[in-house]
Amino acid sequence: MENKILGIHHITAIAGDAKRNFNFYSKVLGLRFIKKTVNFDDPGTYHFYFGDEIGSAGTILTFFPWGDGIQQGRKGSGMATEIGYSVPKGSLDFWVKRFEEYNVIYNKPSVKFGERYLTFLDPDGLKLELIESKNPDNRKAWETDEVKADVATKGFHNITLTLNNIKPTAAILTEVFDYKLVEQEANRYRYATDAVEGAAIVDLVELADEKRGHVANGSVHHVAFRVKNDEILMHFREKIEKRGLSITPQIDRQYFHSLYFREPGGVLFEIATDNPGFTIDETLENLGKDLKLPPQYESRRDQIESHLVKIN
Repeated sequence: MENKILGIHHITAIAGDAKRNFNFYSKVLGLRFIKKTVNFDDPGTYHFYFGDEIGSAGTILTFFPWGDGIQQGRKGSGMATEIGYSVPKGSLDFWVKRFEEYNVIYNKPSVKFGERYLTFLDPDGLKLELIESKNPDNRKAWETDEVKADVATKGFHNITLTLNNIKPTAAILTEVFDYKLVEQEANRYRYATDAVEGAAIVDLVELADEKRGHVANGSVHHVAFRVKNDEILMHFREKIEKRGLSITPQIDRQYFHSLYFREPGGVLFEIATDNPGFTIDETLENLGKDLKLPPQYESRRDQIESHLVKIN
């Protein structure tokens, strides 16, 4: 099998109130709630997963909802600062009306790289965009009673990283991940892989004087890139080590296996496998229904559940 990075696997962000986060992404945006588990490094807090019907790589947005009162994040350099979702052409009018209905903060639609897009903020201030991709997106959308397939999100379109100097980060994308520079507008450089059709784009925005950002509430914690299996995962571990970067051993995240490293610009990158997937501990029909715990925490289920707010 060819050793390829297959675009974005998932993106993980930090939220405040768990119920508010659940309601916004499952109801307002109409994503499928595919997994309710806990932060494996801090089992007293939830880890939520939202995506398409089956939790396909390239659709998965996850959150650590740490509760109200946590410090607000500050956008700046060394961060992933915008999450872009692909939506069908002609759907932005629907989303403007929906954001008006639900009092979502948004900007009027605009255009970049020849694509119409709509910028908005989630309830914690996380910046997202809905983008009418100029390339066909044949991924099957998850739909709800209020958000039908003709307007629903298809999965990620891109992730934007803000950096003081893009060159070291671009070198990781091009020399390690096999991305290519495909377009540029002012200080925004678009890199893409041809290994997959969706979730294939990384935008690098260069702001030489931008202050360092702070990852906390309403900000992206890390960006995960996709590989097919464990063998390819370890191939990339070797490549990254050879560049002198510190990278973790393989970590079992129950639904995928992961490596973590901080790219030279300061953004935390993860590389994650397709295997074993989200149906390892519940059926496709029941994804997201029950609290799922990794084996090491199952004996503490009663204690853990007593500290978590109920999510229906």
